[in-house]
This record gives sequence, structure tokens and C-alpha cells, in this order.
Amino acid sequence: MNNLRLLSRLVVALLAAPAFAAPLAYVPNEKSGSISVIDTASDTVLRQIPAGKRPRGIAADPRGARLYVTDAAAGALLVIDAASGAVTRSIALGKSPEGVGASADGRYVAVAVEEGNSVALIDALEGRVLADIPVRGKNPEHAVFSPDGRWLLVSAEEAEQVDVIDVAARRQSGSIAVGLRPRGMGFSPDGARAYVACELANAVYVIDMATLAAVARVPAGRNANGIAVHPDGSRVYVSNGIDASVMAIDTASNTVVATIAVGKRPWNMALTPDGAKLYVANGRSDSVSVIDTAAAARRADVAVGELPWGVVIR
Repeated sequence: MNNLRLLSRLVVALLAAPAFAAPLAYVPNEKSGSISVIDTASDTVLRQIPAGKRPRGIAADPRGARLYVTDAAAGALLVIDAASGAVTRSIALGKSPEGVGASADGRYVAVAVEEGNSVALIDALEGRVLADIPVRGKNPEHAVFSPDGRWLLVSAEEAEQVDVIDVAARRQSGSIAVGLRPRGMGFSPDGARAYVACELANAVYVIDMATLAAVARVPAGRNANGIAVHPDGSRVYVSNGIDASVMAIDTASNTVVATIAVGKRPWNMALTPDGAKLYVANGRSDSVSVIDTAAAARRADVAVGELPWGVVIR
């Protein structure tokens, strides 16, 4: 009878348990020196991870086991064990590192180093800098890998172009003319298109990666900043810093199809793997807005640390 009772309880527990854990959203808080960890199922903060003095850019390995976070105060990239929150490695980079990109295969991490006008290419497994690649744009902010890992696109605060790095050659191979002060960038799932938010142009530029040229300009809001591309490629989302809004762009027509109000000074963003929810870091509201992408509506605001810079979801 005891065995039967135990078996019965086990079956009930298994039926009640979720089939899989929801993805976690990691938000670096530049002023708080922490990373807020959000459960995307409940949209609640589970914990805070110490992350140096001034964490900014963030990326994760494909399995979500490691976080890569720039500490602008220390001039370093912190490698953090996502489960324990422990810093397992600190990689010296130079003054004011910002955006971080991770290749889809997990081999490389790239960091835009602002005052060095360069991008550090790092071996993700060994934790060593393979190359420090100069770029033409002054004060580079983001470095984003193409889905196939062939290219790195680099945006800079003082530029009217996106610089293109050939990853295998480890050098800049060209530039693509866009609007003034390119910021956030993202690729279509197939890598055929790239989307660049240009802050002082108040627009998103669409780049054809086959010709490495801009083929469309989509008017956005004031101070267009962050970019997130839906996993099915049908929508691109852009945050507008002054307008405190996010716009949804239909990629078939390159037109804005929805505008959603969010917190103050929305910055960088990330989508859940299924594309159902968009998480927007609001730098001046110390919050993350959660958008239901199907309804194009804000569903929640999650309080995080001070001056959230971005989001990565794994």
C-alpha cells in the first residue's frame, strides 16, 4: 500500500509539473551594477546577479549556460555562470566596452570597444582575445554576427555607415552607408537582410547582405535605438528613445504597422524564442516593458535595477 501511495503521489507531481522551464530574461543594470533575472512565464524578477560596476552589453552562449557582460568601468568582458551567478573569467579589453555579440554556433564573442575604435573577437571556449579589429566608425557601440557567422556588423555613435567585418579574415572588409548615428542592429533569420536603427535619422535602414547595400529606409520615431527581429522574420521592432515607444515594422512592405507605448527611454530589446513576447529595457524608468507581439500591446512593466541597458533571453 505504501508503494502504491508513493507511486500515486509521483504521478500527480509529474502531471502538475511544467513540461519545460520558461526562458529567462537577463537585464544588465548599468547604474546598479547588477543583472536582473526575469522569469518570462510569470514576468517576475527571480534574483539579482552582481556584475561589476557598470554592466552594459550582454549576450549568452546558445545553451544559456554562460552570460557575457561588458563592465565599462573595468574595461573588461565578464563571463558569468548563469546558474550560479559567479564570474568565472574577466577578459581585459580596453576603455569603455559596450555591445556584445555571440555567434550562433557558440564559437565566438565580439565586443565593441568604444574608445579603442575597435572590435575584440574572442574565442568563447578558451576565453582569449583572438584579434582586436580596428573599425572606421568612431565610438563603436554594437557588434552583431550574421546567422551564418560570416559577417560582423558594427555600428558607431559617430558614423553614417555600418562597418562590415569579415570574421574569417579578422579585418574590416567594407562599410554600408546608412543614416546618422547607427545604433541597434538585427538580422533576418535567413541572414538575407539586416536592419539598422539610426538614432539621429529617426529611421530604420534595410540592408541587402548579398550586395552589402541599403535598399530601403523606414521612418521610425524620435531617437530610434534598439532592434529586435521576430524569429519568423515577419516583423522588426524598433525602440524610440524620445517617444517612449516601440514600433513594429512589416518586413514584406517595410512599413510601420503598430506603435506601442512603453517606459521612458526605451533602449535595447529581446524576443522570447517563440516570438510571443518582446522585452524592452527602459533606461529612465528602471523597468522592462513586456509586449504581447500578437496583440501588439504592452502587458506588463517589470521593475529592475537602475539604468537597464538591454536584454538577452535564453
